[in-house]
Amino acid sequence: MNHDLIIRKATEKDIPDIYGLVCELAAYEKASDQVKIDVHQYVKDFRSGLFQAFVSELDGQVIGTTIYYYTYSTWRGKMVYLEDFIIAQPHRNKGYGTALFHHFIDYCKSVDANIVRWQVLDWNEPAIRFYKKHPVQFDPEWLTVKWIL
Repeated sequence: MNHDLIIRKATEKDIPDIYGLVCELAAYEKASDQVKIDVHQYVKDFRSGLFQAFVSELDGQVIGTTIYYYTYSTWRGKMVYLEDFIIAQPHRNKGYGTALFHHFIDYCKSVDANIVRWQVLDWNEPAIRFYKKHPVQFDPEWLTVKWIL
């Protein structure tokens, strides 16, 4: 892995790069048409504290992000929800994702979160293989439910 990788808290100036990574992920998932907000809404939501993020930066370019927010588990207490974890396609399988993921998990531990939760599409085998390298639990008992307003 390149030791010039910098992982840091995102700032407002990173939002266009983060939005670009989200759009790249949507394209990978063949769901570009489902991205219904624009970068201006991302900036507004970031400013208001709806979400936070870390970015991975290589040679001054943002190549990855974890987008997260705090929530609550009635059984476990403080929880962090990982909304998206993205490494730009040209930088995958080089250790950058592992570095970012571990940084994010360490952060969650440092803020005394009791659980970190996220979702992965059942067909996304590369992501599933990545997660299986870590002490995570896949939960087949729970179904994702959503009501799109």
